[in-house]
Amino acid sequence: MWGTVWTWRSISGKDRCIDMIYLSHFEFPGREREYDFTMGQKYTCYDTVYPFLVLSEHRLRMLDFEEVTILYGGNGSGKTTALNVIAEKLGLGRDTLYNRSNFFGDYTAMCAYDAVGEIPKHSRIITSDDVFDFMLDLRSINEGIDRKREELFEEYQEAKNTRFQMHSLEDYERLKKVNSARRNTKSKFVRNHLQDNVREHSNGESAFLYFADKIKENGLYLLDEPENSLSPEKQQELLRFLEDFVRFFHCQFVIATHSPFLLSMRGAKIYDLDEEVADVKRWTELGNVRAYYEFFKKYEKEFV
Repeated sequence: MWGTVWTWRSISGKDRCIDMIYLSHFEFPGREREYDFTMGQKYTCYDTVYPFLVLSEHRLRMLDFEEVTILYGGNGSGKTTALNVIAEKLGLGRDTLYNRSNFFGDYTAMCAYDAVGEIPKHSRIITSDDVFDFMLDLRSINEGIDRKREELFEEYQEAKNTRFQMHSLEDYERLKKVNSARRNTKSKFVRNHLQDNVREHSNGESAFLYFADKIKENGLYLLDEPENSLSPEKQQELLRFLEDFVRFFHCQFVIATHSPFLLSMRGAKIYDLDEEVADVKRWTELGNVRAYYEFFKKYEKEFV
């Protein structure tokens, strides 16, 4: 199929396609090229030349992608910048604005990438801001429903106790509501008249709903710290969800994270951006994961 890299592997005696790569390489401008550009700029109007001189700080020139590629690093390591640059260069969809400085276009124009065919049109970048805005929207909807519910409680009591006579066709809707109140319990009356009722979710459940809604089969997805708002249990659920979409639904993921659960994703290629020179590592070698390991190892006997 055009636009994909296929690797066939035998599983339980059957051949099935399990590898899917749409974006194979991405190249950032080198330090010298960045300096040549920035030295030619006048700083009278701008305080920063972001995203110049961020990724080159760790000599990050090229990313080679697998089905799952993870950018690991602390705040300021450049992992979010890398995702935004890639998304901008590829023209991926997104829901919220981001820190797109005056020099962002100049920087992405210096970048280059290799793709196998065309990047699927529904591919997108998903950021923690996208998820947070979605949760706020749900909360706003539910608050509106709560207000409507209180109004219906009052309408029920009024309709239940009123003596109503129909005098014209204009009273017909009011008559239906009175009859409904007399035939039903309060809870059933409210359910019947409360439309678009959105079930309340915890922040973690709402965040997971967003990923489930936005991630489709046969797509490239850039995820920026998807663990935000997710409990450890939900992070592991997201891990299984993403692994299934790689294995069964032919998706490719590039993920910026420092979650030990997501870092453990099977077959992931991990770039450590905390190193002076960005390097590929196993997830068990990463500083964040080692810190967790050493902490729990210290208190191992207390878990018996």
